[in-house]
Amino acid sequence: MTTTGSLAPGADADAADSAAAARPALPAPYLRWLAGAQLGALGDAALAFALGWAAAAHGGAAAGLVLTVITVARTLLVLVGGAVADRLGARRVMLAGDAVMLAATLALAAAAGVLGTPLRLLLLAALVIGVVDAFYLPSSGSMPRLLVDAGQLPRALALRQAGGQLAALLGAPLGGALVAAGGLPATALVDAASFAVLLLVLLLLPVSDPRRAPAARARTGTGTGTDRPAGLLREAAAGVRLATGDRLLRAALLLAGAAAGAVLPVVALLGPLLARAAGWGAGAAGLVAGAQGAGVLAAAVLLARRGAGAGRRPLGAGTGAAAGLCAAAAGIALLAAAPVPAAAVFGGLLTGAGSGLFAGRLGPLVLGAAPDTHLSRVQALLTLVQSAALVLSTGALGLLADAAGPRVPIALCALATGAAGVLALASPVLRRA
Repeated sequence: MTTTGSLAPGADADAADSAAAARPALPAPYLRWLAGAQLGALGDAALAFALGWAAAAHGGAAAGLVLTVITVARTLLVLVGGAVADRLGARRVMLAGDAVMLAATLALAAAAGVLGTPLRLLLLAALVIGVVDAFYLPSSGSMPRLLVDAGQLPRALALRQAGGQLAALLGAPLGGALVAAGGLPATALVDAASFAVLLLVLLLLPVSDPRRAPAARARTGTGTGTDRPAGLLREAAAGVRLATGDRLLRAALLLAGAAAGAVLPVVALLGPLLARAAGWGAGAAGLVAGAQGAGVLAAAVLLARRGAGAGRRPLGAGTGAAAGLCAAAAGIALLAAAPVPAAAVFGGLLTGAGSGLFAGRLGPLVLGAAPDTHLSRVQALLTLVQSAALVLSTGALGLLADAAGPRVPIALCALATGAAGVLALASPVLRRA
């Protein structure tokens, strides 16, 4: 990051406008891919709602089982998925994943139209989604590095985060409307159409995975082709060793796991429990969740507009991520102590804004620090760390909420999030990032 010297008094606005005008636009191929990816995310969110709705008809245990199958399949295979993407190229893996999901959603629509929604069909669909996710997510996570210059990564990832949050906010209402209109078959057909569009976008995308050649040389050791390529499990293990051996990546991954375990369960799990215990009703719980989503979206849009270099003294990536966690901790603490729904909604908004700032700063840091030969494997490890932390903390926090009421685990989440932010601020490697 470079500076152009001090500004003359009164020139701040003109300089900001000039900087915005001089900042190059994001590449058109990236914007096309991002538009297709967000369309796919919207279709996925609608299908997720439809699957959950159909599974709920079989009882709470069945609904939980469907969601668990997706998470477990994704978690078990994600490191292998990252190794496959680094070996074959992210674009190839994504093309295969979209083709599989296009066929799977069409088959799900046909089967649901004939058989209805038996639990075995829902579990099979969940298994396919989880397996495809394990290979798709590391590839998708590495695509910005293939399409965007390093200096534009913060804006590119912030724009992607904003689109993903918008898809998440609109996905459930869209899924509800589609289920009301045509049930699971109609929702699956709409998701299939989104996969068809994304498949076409990827086919026309001018990216040839230029980092596959260095990755192949790294596997053989000499680049001569005389050594046999390492197995996928060995390549996955190599990605873990690289990330845990790099001080910056290790610190960032630990911070991501801490944030996932302490922040994500608050609105999804503990917020509704608090609303029930306080007698606020489902409407208040929905407002808290919506405010959290709006906060994430607002932070992502601001980062996308301003970029990494905004301001006269911009925060570094590590410092910005730590500041985001501290802000999220304040929001969670407000939620824990909220006497009325309005205070809880404001707490949710602050939590979302802080977590949005955290994700918008940490994402470019991890992606930028990953070597070209290990892009997808580092993204896979990031997914694994966050998923494992979320699974472990969700169960423990739920048990604590049953024993002591929801305000106690929310307060503990605020303490854990604040502690993670303070430790990140005290970490030299993150502070210098």
